[in-house]
Amino acid sequence: MLSKGRGIVLVLLFLAGVINYLDRSAFSVAAPFIQKNFQLNAAQMGLLFSSFFIGYALFNFIGGFLSDKFGPKKVLGYSMTFWSLFAGLTAATFNFVSLFIARVLFGMGEGPLSSSQSKMVNNWFPKKYRARALSISMAGTSLGGAISGPIVGIIALTWGWKVSFVLITIIGLIWTAFWLKCVKDAPKDVEDDEADDEKELQHAPAGKTKTPLSYYLKHPTVLFTSVAFFAYNYILFFFLTWFPSYLIQARGLDIKEMSFATMIPWTVGFFGFALGGFIIDFLYKKTRNAMFSRKVVLVTCLLGAAVSIGLAGLVNTTAAAVSLMAAAVFFLYLTAITYWAIIQDTVEKERVGSVGGFMHFLANTSGIIGPTATGMLVQTTGHFTSAFILAGGLAVIGALCVAFFVKPIKNKKVKLATERTIA
Repeated sequence: MLSKGRGIVLVLLFLAGVINYLDRSAFSVAAPFIQKNFQLNAAQMGLLFSSFFIGYALFNFIGGFLSDKFGPKKVLGYSMTFWSLFAGLTAATFNFVSLFIARVLFGMGEGPLSSSQSKMVNNWFPKKYRARALSISMAGTSLGGAISGPIVGIIALTWGWKVSFVLITIIGLIWTAFWLKCVKDAPKDVEDDEADDEKELQHAPAGKTKTPLSYYLKHPTVLFTSVAFFAYNYILFFFLTWFPSYLIQARGLDIKEMSFATMIPWTVGFFGFALGGFIIDFLYKKTRNAMFSRKVVLVTCLLGAAVSIGLAGLVNTTAAAVSLMAAAVFFLYLTAITYWAIIQDTVEKERVGSVGGFMHFLANTSGIIGPTATGMLVQTTGHFTSAFILAGGLAVIGALCVAFFVKPIKNKKVKLATERTIA
């Protein structure tokens, strides 16, 4: 699995995920300082949390499209450079408007990451390794979230919150230098071991025109997978953006206690992320049914996340709330690569970046809606309970959509050719 340069690719993709969520989580950990510094209310903080996803969601699709066209190496390298610079410029903001603009631009930079990672894995790994490769490459995000709490919290308490964003810029630029020097878009000699892929996907013969992108973008499997991914992201972004503030405002923790408390769900999530790919590959090996192996994990674990986060909003102790949130994140991250795996299994290789980016775009509109909705709910009701329950309800809807409506996609050209033969 790690031969022919794949190990280097996986390590750098993993580190990209670590940096991505270190950068992204830094704002949430520093939020209490920023809120006090700029005299912002809960609704304004919700808008700032959401502002990131305005740029992020748009560039999910653009980044995926560009990865198909120019290759994931360049797209991810330029993306890391851009978002690192704007992470650093967060330290230069001085009011709500400047923060809002910086966060939108920062989100634009981070937008191509997941679709570029997915495209890179699709280029480098055959199907029998792909789920675990996705889980390893993307598991860095949860580790980045785990270490951001103590790192940003300690730096903020010692030198001020702005210093942490400058440090993050330096780390990102160092990664970019290694990435551009050490990796290629695809291995020179691709293993010819994907006969099962071709049979399942019913691809057209090599050299023929690709299936129109529009065919995939309106297909029920892509759309309903996006609904489930929306629910996944809604819970994740609720945890990422508001859970640190919840621990301080509703549970009375101080900054230091909050920083270390948030490590627990992230750390548990890291193991869920890494484990999910191995479970899926094991099920695929046993059943030889890619769609079943993806769906059974996605539906079961998304329902587990729904129950856990719903209960987290109803318990009376901090320990119970953190434990249930940890369970929710664990279940959530067990599903993390299933959305990408479904796209890779059912979409022809030349369209993986674009279709994956489109799915990611739809899913990440939850980041625009969710943090603002949570801020409004908290400001209106005075508590977080309804926000927890709403997140759980959305996960139930997502699981049901996958269970009943996500099915293998038949290639349009093959379908048309079959119909003409019958006629």
